Amino acid sequence: LALAIFVTACATKAGLEEEARKQPMSYAETPAAEGLLADLASDITFRHGPDKSGFHVLDSSVDGLYWRLALSDSATTSLDIMTYLWYPDASGILMLERAILASLRGVKVRLVVDDLILHGHDQLIANLNAAPNIEFRMFNPWKNRTSMATRGGEMLAQMERLNTRMHDKLMIADGHAAVIGGRNIGDHYFGLHESYNFHDTDLFGIGAIARQSNAMFDNFWNSEWVVSAEALTTEPNREIAREQRQSIQEFIRDSEQLESFPREPKDWTAELTEYASDLRIGRSKVVYDEASADQIKQTMGASMFNFFNMAEKELLVQNAYIIPSDKAFELLNDLKERGVKVRILTNSLASHDVPAVNSHYEPWRDDFLHAGVDLWEFRSNPAIQQTVVDVAPVSAEFTGLHSKCAVVDRRYSFIGSMNLDPRSLNINTEMGAFIDSPALAEDLAAMIERNMSGENSWNVQFDEAGDIVWVNSEETVSKQPARDGMQRVMNVLMKVGPKEQY
Repeated sequence: LALAIFVTACATKAGLEEEARKQPMSYAETPAAEGLLADLASDITFRHGPDKSGFHVLDSSVDGLYWRLALSDSATTSLDIMTYLWYPDASGILMLERAILASLRGVKVRLVVDDLILHGHDQLIANLNAAPNIEFRMFNPWKNRTSMATRGGEMLAQMERLNTRMHDKLMIADGHAAVIGGRNIGDHYFGLHESYNFHDTDLFGIGAIARQSNAMFDNFWNSEWVVSAEALTTEPNREIAREQRQSIQEFIRDSEQLESFPREPKDWTAELTEYASDLRIGRSKVVYDEASADQIKQTMGASMFNFFNMAEKELLVQNAYIIPSDKAFELLNDLKERGVKVRILTNSLASHDVPAVNSHYEPWRDDFLHAGVDLWEFRSNPAIQQTVVDVAPVSAEFTGLHSKCAVVDRRYSFIGSMNLDPRSLNINTEMGAFIDSPALAEDLAAMIERNMSGENSWNVQFDEAGDIVWVNSEETVSKQPARDGMQRVMNVLMKVGPKEQY
């Protein structure tokens, strides 16, 4: 079968012009001199200095989408978005329409999307890229784009290259405001999916953090890993573009899922001014794996270890996907010897959307406990599902954890895309922001501690016999929680897979 797919792929006309892979170097627009976001950033600079920013933690699904829409609608000169996944669902279509409307106001819109799930959308991408003020580029795209079979054949032939994906999530408006974090663009991340929704975390920032983010965006925008939509063999088509736009507008108008969000652009002066009045002030450092000419320069793993090692009293970690290493336990044991209290929250099997990760995390549970870690695993039916995760009118079947954040000594915070697993450490590109702000750290710590409660998670412990048990606010169980028997079967089967790929 693999050989047949490979032969089919080789015989299929490429969907990406090889000679068009190079694109001219271009860079972020100069930060806007006027407008709401410029005024808010100027006020922070005036009161706190040019190296400071104001921050908020975007905890709820509503906030995750609400403030992205606010930035899109408030942009006057530039709007830059890069993301791993951009789904063609309710929230994805709404975000796309707002970017289009920004471009029609004269805003320069740059979009960088990983090519992983873009199959079948080349016509839309070509049409977007041909529109005034919009540029669309793809990270590490497949050359053969006619069918999933051809993609599979190319994947087999070029596994090392195509296995590298851009896991970053970033949005920048006017060079003054940014959103960084774990949320992709899609209903699972904004509380709008009927099957399951994620609890996730983003950082909203105004000030110096946006300028730092511009440097990261430009690194990818101009790298050889990113290819312009002009390289697609699919030609733009104005008639199809009109039909696509009409379908987008009709969908947004009729969608019941979107009733909690403004369907049309609006003036956000009152909301953003009030929001900015309570920003947590601090310094930021945006960190990321750089996309160099022929490889990805993996630096995020070292950055995270250095951050954790700063702890003198307390380390709080909330991370969706954890597959530790011996090096990680050297650090944990060192922290234990130094008297640092370490608390970690990750997914349980029940809340997992990737059972293979749990399969390779599971053998380390007792090692975490022996290292003195206060270990928690997220419930699939947490108390925060109705208040923080799901967005009316949606009520999903279960909840999963997708957040990647940490707090050191109630002063330093990290929020980003970085999972604590081999794929994030060694294969994909990752990013995040380190923040020095006691006020923001207290906000983030309060959120993590809310989740580290019996109403929202299971506390993993040793019982008197030395066996692992899971304890929540209602019960204690001796078998790891799961939603159904099939999850348990998959958990066993996935143990044979290579953990380095997760």
